[in-house]
Amino acid sequence: MGGTQRLVVALDDGYAEYDQERSLLAAAGARFELHPCRGSEEAAAAAARDADVLMVRESPVTRRVLDAAPRCLAVVRYGIGVDNIDQAAARDRRVMVANVPDYGTDEVATQAVALALAVARRLRLHDAEVRAGRWSTGVLRPMHRLRGRTLGLVGYGRIARMTHAMLAGFGFGRVLAFDPQAELPSGVEATDVDALCREADLISLHAPLTPATRHLIDARRLALMRPTAILVNTARGGLVDLDALHAALAAGRLAGAGLDVFDPEPPDPAHPLFALDNVVVTNHVGWYSEESMRDLQRLAAEEAARVLRGETPRHWLNRW
Repeated sequence: MGGTQRLVVALDDGYAEYDQERSLLAAAGARFELHPCRGSEEAAAAAARDADVLMVRESPVTRRVLDAAPRCLAVVRYGIGVDNIDQAAARDRRVMVANVPDYGTDEVATQAVALALAVARRLRLHDAEVRAGRWSTGVLRPMHRLRGRTLGLVGYGRIARMTHAMLAGFGFGRVLAFDPQAELPSGVEATDVDALCREADLISLHAPLTPATRHLIDARRLALMRPTAILVNTARGGLVDLDALHAALAAGRLAGAGLDVFDPEPPDPAHPLFALDNVVVTNHVGWYSEESMRDLQRLAAEEAARVLRGETPRHWLNRW
């Protein structure tokens, strides 16, 4: 390091404490600074100027930001998705991009199951009825049991496997999965997305957002789904065409949806989807518990420290 202290810059705030980052990076001979950029490319470029490593949540790390950071060795994403980081530009500049895929697995899987059950049991509708003073044991909307039905998982990584394990007790008769990269366990049937949409009663999305998966669930695939099907998305908002989803739900061509993620975030509260009572929404909080937040900060800081020590990150994405 030539006696010069390295600098690690976090481009987004949002955590209560940064003690883990400061201690882990100090041990690697670096100073940690927090420069909240609030999604501004201009602010990110200014903050990155002297950084040896960037740590980021949601702000854009574009080619312009990387060009403004000649000392930058790596960008570490606080989380799994890296669609806000220009990986090709980073590769061109020999800047490593790393993420933290091994945190919050229990939390996101729990969120997926919670959303699925809330939609299946129409909790939003019945909660509103009770709060409005309307008490009836009659049928407000049809509900169907999960036992014997078909579960469909788009993506079969850590979170999807945990979601599958959590849902196993509900007695699904079949489990379908689309993930060409995954080795599927016994009892899980490999299929393509179209067949999964046609045959599954509960469809849970666990795929990354890439140019190939943007609007993976579009009007055509929504039209393939059963009118009793439920769609859950705890992965990335861009996987689903929100306008097409609204049209399908409003027309009764789909039973309901549970969404923790949107494109863009935050979404427009005036979007007609939010007026529907067969949709349960949360604010991209599936990753969170106090334990997972601490895990995420520690694991991200450990990746940055590895880079500063001249090592490669455990989860290096844009390899050359």
